[in-house]
Amino acid sequence: MHQEQLRRVREDEGFIAALDQSGGSTPKALGLYGIADGSWSSEAEMFDMMHAMRSRIVRSSSFTGDRVLGAILFEMTMDREVDGLPTATYLWEQKRVVPFLKIDKGLADVSNGVQMMKPMPDLASLLDRAVAGGIFGTKMRSVIANADRVGVSAVVSQQFEVARQILSAGLVPIIEPEVDIHASDKAAAEELLREEILTELNDVDPASPVMLKLTLPEVDGLYDVFVHHPSVARVVALSGGYSRDVANERLRRNRGVIASFSRALTEGLHAEQSDGEFDAMLDSSIGGIFQASCS
Repeated sequence: MHQEQLRRVREDEGFIAALDQSGGSTPKALGLYGIADGSWSSEAEMFDMMHAMRSRIVRSSSFTGDRVLGAILFEMTMDREVDGLPTATYLWEQKRVVPFLKIDKGLADVSNGVQMMKPMPDLASLLDRAVAGGIFGTKMRSVIANADRVGVSAVVSQQFEVARQILSAGLVPIIEPEVDIHASDKAAAEELLREEILTELNDVDPASPVMLKLTLPEVDGLYDVFVHHPSVARVVALSGGYSRDVANERLRRNRGVIASFSRALTEGLHAEQSDGEFDAMLDSSIGGIFQASCS
């Protein structure tokens, strides 16, 4: 199964749906969906509502492996079920969508213009659970706010250090050093990031590749070298706060890069929509992102 999923991730058309909102981002995601902050009486009830939203998305007739290659899940989503099946099993067996798991525990405070990942003391046990739960790969996020070489180097070094542990567990890591779209020196930060990643990729065995999830760059084609790199299974782009239309347009200008959108994917979905309205909106969203990913 792993080899079939790896072939699909490397070669097939489509994009990766980011359904991994967690912690502080959950109330905002629910708010955009039309469920106001305070509509729940406990954190558990809030996450129940979030799972109901995610389940509605993946169960939709618009959400299939024909256009969606993979989906990134929050840990609680992995531990839950959709239509009586573990979520990862449902995605692969019913939809042919490759399941990924968000593993980071959030961001540390800003230092040297970046936010590193917080420590992950239970990572080994989480990776074991992921393997047992049918997960194919993982995702972990850092943030770069300024073109500070020390900071960018530290972010990339940490990402690849954790990636090696993930690879040793038999999973494929998505490395996500996000460059803030509001950074005043965004283009310079992206140049530094490109250099640091290329250096680290020299030590990655092409037989056990990584994936890269990057902010859509200021210079079109900046990440072409990663698209064609033997140690990179796929390059995916985050929407990073851009609207869906803007993100899609930027994506079209970066050939070989596919989407891994979150807010841009769910934009326009609402809890009060009928199933028909919901499916039509999701179909339009998926269609636009898919076309941009195939450019």
